[in-house]
Amino acid sequence: MKRICSPEEAVRNIHDGASVMIGGFMCCGQPLRLVDALLAKGSKDLTVICNDAGYPDRGVGKLIVAGRVKTLIASHIGLNTVAGTKMGSGELAVELVPQGTLAERIRCGGAGLGGVLTPTGLGTEVEKGKRTVKMQDATFLLEAPLRADFALIKANITDYYGNSFVAKSAKNFNAVMATAARHTIVETDELVDAGSLDPERVVIPGVFINDIVAGGSHG
Repeated sequence: MKRICSPEEAVRNIHDGASVMIGGFMCCGQPLRLVDALLAKGSKDLTVICNDAGYPDRGVGKLIVAGRVKTLIASHIGLNTVAGTKMGSGELAVELVPQGTLAERIRCGGAGLGGVLTPTGLGTEVEKGKRTVKMQDATFLLEAPLRADFALIKANITDYYGNSFVAKSAKNFNAVMATAARHTIVETDELVDAGSLDPERVVIPGVFINDIVAGGSHG
Protein backbone atom coordinates (compact mmCIF):
# COMPACT_ATOMS: atom_id res chain seq x y z
CA MET A 1 0.00 0.00 0.00
CA LYS A 2 1.07 3.58 -0.63
CA ARG A 3 1.72 6.23 1.99
CA ILE A 4 -1.39 8.25 2.85
CA CYS A 5 -0.47 11.72 4.01
CA SER A 6 -1.52 15.34 4.33
CA PRO A 7 -0.65 17.85 1.60
CA GLU A 8 2.01 19.34 3.88
CA GLU A 9 3.65 15.96 4.48
CA ALA A 10 3.49 15.09 0.80
CA VAL A 11 5.48 18.14 -0.35
CA ARG A 12 7.96 18.11 2.53
CA ASN A 13 10.81 16.77 0.41
CA ILE A 14 10.33 19.16 -2.52
CA HIS A 15 13.55 21.08 -2.08
CA ASP A 16 14.77 24.41 -3.44
CA GLY A 17 15.77 24.03 -7.07
CA ALA A 18 13.63 20.93 -7.64
CA SER A 19 11.90 20.21 -10.94
CA VAL A 20 8.15 19.70 -10.51
CA MET A 21 5.53 18.58 -13.01
CA ILE A 22 2.02 19.79 -12.19
CA GLY A 23 -0.93 18.17 -13.94
CA GLY A 24 -4.09 19.72 -15.32
CA PHE A 25 -5.18 22.30 -17.84
CA MET A 26 -5.43 25.71 -16.19
CA CYS A 27 -7.20 24.68 -12.96
CA CYS A 28 -9.12 21.76 -14.45
CA GLY A 29 -7.57 18.59 -13.10
CA GLN A 30 -4.92 20.48 -11.17
CA PRO A 31 -3.94 19.36 -7.64
CA LEU A 32 -4.78 22.68 -6.00
CA ARG A 33 -4.26 21.56 -2.40
CA LEU A 34 -0.79 20.25 -3.21
CA VAL A 35 0.11 23.47 -5.01
CA ASP A 36 -1.07 25.50 -2.01
CA ALA A 37 0.97 23.29 0.33
CA LEU A 38 4.06 23.77 -1.83
CA LEU A 39 3.48 27.52 -1.77
CA ALA A 40 3.20 27.47 2.04
CA LYS A 41 6.36 25.36 2.36
CA GLY A 42 8.34 28.12 0.68
CA SER A 43 10.40 26.06 -1.78
CA LYS A 44 12.02 28.36 -4.34
CA ASP A 45 14.03 28.35 -7.57
CA LEU A 46 11.71 25.66 -8.88
CA THR A 47 11.55 24.42 -12.45
CA VAL A 48 7.85 23.91 -13.09
CA ILE A 49 6.61 21.86 -16.03
CA CYS A 50 2.90 22.27 -16.71
CA ASN A 51 0.45 23.13 -19.46
CA ASP A 52 0.18 26.84 -18.64
CA ALA A 53 0.95 29.59 -16.14
CA GLY A 54 -2.55 29.42 -14.67
CA TYR A 55 -4.28 32.37 -13.07
CA PRO A 56 -2.50 34.82 -10.73
CA ASP A 57 -4.75 33.91 -7.78
CA ARG A 58 -5.20 30.15 -8.19
CA GLY A 59 -3.12 27.04 -8.67
CA VAL A 60 0.26 27.20 -10.38
CA GLY A 61 -0.15 30.94 -10.90
CA LYS A 62 0.25 31.51 -7.16
CA LEU A 63 3.75 29.99 -7.26
CA ILE A 64 4.71 32.30 -10.12
CA VAL A 65 3.29 35.42 -8.44
CA ALA A 66 5.16 34.55 -5.23
CA GLY A 67 8.46 34.33 -7.12
CA ARG A 68 9.00 30.63 -6.33
CA VAL A 69 9.43 29.56 -9.97
CA LYS A 70 12.79 30.12 -11.64
CA THR A 71 12.00 28.31 -14.91
CA LEU A 72 8.62 27.56 -16.43
CA ILE A 73 8.19 25.03 -19.23
CA ALA A 74 4.65 25.37 -20.59
CA SER A 75 2.56 25.71 -23.72
CA HIS A 76 1.22 29.21 -22.94
CA ILE A 77 1.17 31.90 -20.26
CA GLY A 78 -1.53 34.23 -21.59
CA LEU A 79 -3.96 33.91 -18.67
CA ASN A 80 -1.40 35.08 -16.13
CA THR A 81 -0.20 38.62 -16.80
CA VAL A 82 2.26 38.37 -13.92
CA ALA A 83 4.06 35.55 -15.73
CA GLY A 84 4.34 37.72 -18.84
CA THR A 85 5.74 40.62 -16.83
CA LYS A 86 8.28 38.39 -15.07
CA MET A 87 9.28 36.84 -18.37
CA GLY A 88 9.84 40.27 -19.91
CA SER A 89 11.98 41.43 -16.98
CA GLY A 90 14.09 38.28 -16.97
CA GLU A 91 12.93 37.27 -13.49
CA LEU A 92 11.24 34.15 -14.91
CA ALA A 93 12.80 31.99 -17.62
CA VAL A 94 10.06 30.61 -19.86
CA GLU A 95 10.36 27.84 -22.42
CA LEU A 96 7.23 27.84 -24.56
CA VAL A 97 6.49 24.43 -26.07
CA PRO A 98 3.64 23.61 -28.47
CA GLN A 99 1.01 21.77 -26.43
CA GLY A 100 1.12 18.48 -28.32
CA THR A 101 4.91 18.51 -28.28
CA LEU A 102 4.89 19.17 -24.54
CA ALA A 103 2.68 16.12 -23.93
CA GLU A 104 4.85 13.95 -26.17
CA ARG A 105 8.10 15.08 -24.54
CA ILE A 106 6.69 14.12 -21.14
CA ARG A 107 5.42 10.80 -22.50
CA CYS A 108 8.89 10.11 -23.90
CA GLY A 109 10.41 10.88 -20.52
CA GLY A 110 8.11 8.41 -18.82
CA ALA A 111 8.70 5.72 -21.43
CA GLY A 112 12.48 6.03 -21.33
CA LEU A 113 12.69 7.14 -24.95
CA GLY A 114 15.34 9.41 -26.44
CA GLY A 115 12.98 12.01 -27.84
CA VAL A 116 10.22 12.64 -30.36
CA LEU A 117 10.38 13.69 -34.00
CA THR A 118 7.81 16.32 -34.97
CA PRO A 119 7.33 18.83 -37.78
CA THR A 120 5.65 21.25 -35.37
CA GLY A 121 7.74 24.39 -34.94
CA LEU A 122 9.88 24.10 -38.05
CA GLY A 123 10.83 27.54 -39.33
CA THR A 124 9.76 29.26 -36.10
CA GLU A 125 11.37 30.33 -32.82
CA VAL A 126 10.69 26.80 -31.55
CA GLU A 127 13.36 25.43 -33.90
CA LYS A 128 16.23 27.55 -32.55
CA GLY A 129 19.02 25.52 -30.99
CA LYS A 130 17.46 22.16 -31.85
CA ARG A 131 18.54 19.36 -34.12
CA THR A 132 16.62 18.57 -37.27
CA VAL A 133 16.35 15.08 -38.70
CA LYS A 134 15.48 14.13 -42.28
CA MET A 135 13.46 10.97 -42.80
CA GLN A 136 11.62 9.79 -45.92
CA ASP A 137 12.03 13.17 -47.63
CA ALA A 138 10.57 15.03 -44.64
CA THR A 139 12.28 17.18 -42.00
CA PHE A 140 11.50 16.93 -38.30
CA LEU A 141 12.61 18.59 -35.10
CA LEU A 142 14.12 16.30 -32.51
CA GLU A 143 12.47 17.24 -29.22
CA ALA A 144 14.14 15.99 -26.04
CA PRO A 145 12.23 14.05 -23.36
CA LEU A 146 11.11 15.79 -20.19
CA ARG A 147 11.48 14.29 -16.73
CA ALA A 148 11.18 15.76 -13.24
CA ASP A 149 12.10 15.16 -9.63
CA PHE A 150 8.45 15.32 -8.56
CA ALA A 151 5.01 15.16 -10.16
CA LEU A 152 1.90 16.57 -8.49
CA ILE A 153 -1.19 15.08 -10.11
CA LYS A 154 -4.95 15.00 -9.54
CA ALA A 155 -7.39 12.07 -9.59
CA ASN A 156 -11.06 11.57 -8.86
CA ILE A 157 -10.81 8.12 -7.26
CA THR A 158 -7.73 6.33 -5.94
CA ASP A 159 -7.37 3.05 -4.09
CA TYR A 160 -4.86 2.30 -1.35
CA TYR A 161 -2.42 0.89 -3.92
CA GLY A 162 -2.42 4.16 -5.86
CA ASN A 163 -4.50 2.95 -8.83
CA SER A 164 -6.33 6.07 -9.97
CA PHE A 165 -9.32 7.06 -12.06
CA VAL A 166 -9.23 10.51 -13.68
CA ALA A 167 -12.45 11.73 -15.30
CA LYS A 168 -12.92 13.34 -18.68
CA SER A 169 -10.79 16.39 -19.53
CA ALA A 170 -9.12 16.30 -16.11
CA LYS A 171 -6.86 13.64 -17.64
CA ASN A 172 -4.91 16.49 -19.21
CA PHE A 173 -1.21 15.88 -18.46
CA ASN A 174 -1.94 13.95 -15.23
CA ALA A 175 -1.51 10.49 -16.75
CA VAL A 176 1.72 11.18 -18.63
CA MET A 177 3.27 13.19 -15.81
CA ALA A 178 2.71 10.35 -13.34
CA THR A 179 5.14 8.24 -15.37
CA ALA A 180 7.85 10.86 -15.89
CA ALA A 181 8.88 11.81 -12.34
CA ARG A 182 11.07 10.14 -9.76
CA HIS A 183 8.42 10.77 -7.08
CA THR A 184 4.71 11.13 -7.90
CA ILE A 185 2.10 12.45 -5.47
CA VAL A 186 -1.59 12.07 -6.28
CA GLU A 187 -4.26 14.29 -4.76
CA THR A 188 -7.57 12.45 -4.97
CA ASP A 189 -11.19 13.33 -4.27
CA GLU A 190 -12.04 9.85 -3.01
CA LEU A 191 -9.90 7.12 -1.45
CA VAL A 192 -11.34 3.60 -1.74
CA ASP A 193 -10.38 0.10 -0.64
CA ALA A 194 -8.07 -1.95 -2.80
CA GLY A 195 -10.07 -4.01 -5.28
CA SER A 196 -13.11 -1.74 -5.28
CA LEU A 197 -11.98 0.30 -8.29
CA ASP A 198 -12.97 -1.36 -11.57
CA PRO A 199 -9.71 -2.16 -13.42
CA GLU A 200 -11.34 -0.86 -16.61
CA ARG A 201 -11.47 2.60 -15.00
CA VAL A 202 -7.81 2.76 -13.97
CA VAL A 203 -6.18 5.62 -15.86
CA ILE A 204 -2.98 5.73 -13.79
CA PRO A 205 -1.63 2.41 -12.48
CA GLY A 206 -0.53 2.47 -8.86
CA VAL A 207 3.02 1.45 -9.78
CA PHE A 208 3.67 5.09 -10.72
CA ILE A 209 2.34 6.55 -7.45
CA ASN A 210 4.42 7.14 -4.32
CA ASP A 211 2.15 9.16 -2.02
CA ILE A 212 -1.61 9.74 -1.79
CA VAL A 213 -3.35 12.85 -0.46
CA ALA A 214 -7.08 12.30 0.01
CA GLY A 215 -9.81 14.90 0.22
CA GLY A 216 -9.93 16.73 -3.10
CA SER A 217 -9.03 20.28 -4.17
CA HIS A 218 -10.01 23.55 -2.60
CA GLY A 219 -9.24 27.00 -4.10
